[in-house]
Parts: sequence; C-alpha cells; structure tokens
Amino acid sequence: MTLSIRHLKRLTIGPLDLEVAAGDIVALTGPSGVGKSLLLRAIADLDTNQGTLSLNGEARESMSGPAWRKQVMYVPAYSGWWADLVEPHFEGAQRGIVIDTLHRLGLESTALGWEVANLSTGERQRLSFARAVVHRPKILMLDEPTSGLDVDNAQKMEKLIEQYAQGDMGDGMGIVFVTHDAGQAARLGTRHIRLQDGQLTEVSAP
Repeated sequence: MTLSIRHLKRLTIGPLDLEVAAGDIVALTGPSGVGKSLLLRAIADLDTNQGTLSLNGEARESMSGPAWRKQVMYVPAYSGWWADLVEPHFEGAQRGIVIDTLHRLGLESTALGWEVANLSTGERQRLSFARAVVHRPKILMLDEPTSGLDVDNAQKMEKLIEQYAQGDMGDGMGIVFVTHDAGQAARLGTRHIRLQDGQLTEVSAP
C-alpha cells in the first residue's frame, strides 16, 4: 500500500512530491507557520489544491472526497466535535475495537459516556486519535498528536502509533505526524522530512 503524491501545490507550499508506504512513520518538522498543517489538509483533500495523488495506484479523482478521507485520514491538533457525548463520535465502529483502543490509550470504557464539554485537552487528543484509528484508514496523518499529553500518556500514544504502522493492530498503516520535538522525530519516525520554504527535504539520521 502506497500513497503517491506528485506536484502537490497549495498556497505557498510546493509543488512537491512524497510517497508514504504501509509501515512508514514519517516525522514532519519545520518552523512554526511554515504550513505543515496546510500540507496535511491538502493531502486529505480538505482544502483546494493542485497535484496528482493516488492510493495503491487509484487516483484521488476517481473517488469522492469522503471516500478518499476515509482512507487518507487527517487528525488535527484540535478536532471538532458534533455531539454532546463522546460515544456518537464512534458510530459505525465495532464496540470491542473501540473499547480495546481506549484501554491502550489509558482511557476507561466509561469515557464513551463522558460529556465532550468536560473533556481535558489530553482526553480530547486521545479520543480524537481513537475515533480515527478504529476505522482503520490506510494513511493516518496526525498533527502534533502528543502535544497535550503527559509523559506517560505520550508514551502510550507513541507505542500505539508504532503498532498501527507495523500491522500489530491489523493491516499496517502509513503514518505521517507533525512534531516540534526533535527527540520524538528521531525516536518515533522511521523517516524524517522537513518542510521549509514550501519544499520538503529528507533529514538524514544522526
């Protein structure tokens, strides 16, 4: 499984090329305001952009936007919530998988009955991750997935990201994550790319 991106352009970003395969954990770094989130949103076809994108050889244009985003899924740093309680946001997912995912993130199954308005930043972040991965996308793009977590919960999140990429939780995913933590990029990423001046460069391992 490979996501192929050719000549992608969005505002000041690109044109640029990138490939992400199952098992890849791509750390995306760069200065604040350079457009890392814009890049992920463009790949997920959430914003108007130019370029040729395909998943396993199937062109983005051959499917609807929702169908593309079901396979190439973006989890922003601050996700939107449309219901008062947590559980409706997991509609369509197998309950056993949902509960198992919550436990792996250090959350109890009772979290499904929590009111969204009362969630802490860290709880929102973990639940946003959970509600994405339970649907088993092919490509998962995470915008600063551990920024609101303490050390223990950040470690749980990193471990789960590795497991999803490696296929321990089903089919292996390709994962791209934004981080400002150089240590995390080196520790978690199987690849490290940097966005600056609208272009991507591969960062060599130290």
